Amino acid sequence: MAITVVLADDQALVRSGLCMMLSVHPDLDVVGEAGDGAETVKLARELTPDVVVMDLGMPGMDGVEATRRLTADDFTPDPDYTAKVLILTGLGDDEHVFAALRAGASGFLLKDAAPGELATAIECVAKGNGYLAPSITRGVIAGFTDRPAPARPVAGLLDRLTTREREILTLMAYGLTNEDIAGRLHLAMATVKTHVCRIIMRLEVHDRTQAVVAAYQNKLVVPGSGPPG
Repeated sequence: MAITVVLADDQALVRSGLCMMLSVHPDLDVVGEAGDGAETVKLARELTPDVVVMDLGMPGMDGVEATRRLTADDFTPDPDYTAKVLILTGLGDDEHVFAALRAGASGFLLKDAAPGELATAIECVAKGNGYLAPSITRGVIAGFTDRPAPARPVAGLLDRLTTREREILTLMAYGLTNEDIAGRLHLAMATVKTHVCRIIMRLEVHDRTQAVVAAYQNKLVVPGSGPPG
């Protein structure tokens, strides 16, 4: 079954070029196009695509705010649908990268990437994994290294997470695997993987282990207790 894609970019010529690039991949199906953030959110709610390829510098509602709305808990009543967002932009500085990842993006790719890399990134994100362009990975890793797991609670840290992400982080902290979480919450594995990826990105930690450490440090869970329910 083909991966459905919505393209969001304020330049029609760019969208047309992306459509042509992706048309050679039979497993990818562009089902819609949008020219600004508000239109993207509306279209994604109507079409529920597997992946939204999102530009950052759009008029009105920009790509960061659109991403934040797409990844919010109340975006759709379907608990097993998560709008996976792949940022495709020419803005590759650390500020834009971290803003997009904190907003809930699952991947980040620059517009000077090779055509085949876009398809690879879309497929990766659709499976619930994260994707960072090799050209910016070093900067992101360095940024995360500069932001180690806190030695003490950080006010408001967990407020970056949605209600569903807090629920999943709680289960992670109690030692449940992705498979365990999927079964407990009746979610698809790809959905759980997407949430875990977002949790790590939003908390700006290195990995799953540090996310769990942050959960304990910020009293989301209490040592010695068991998982809820």
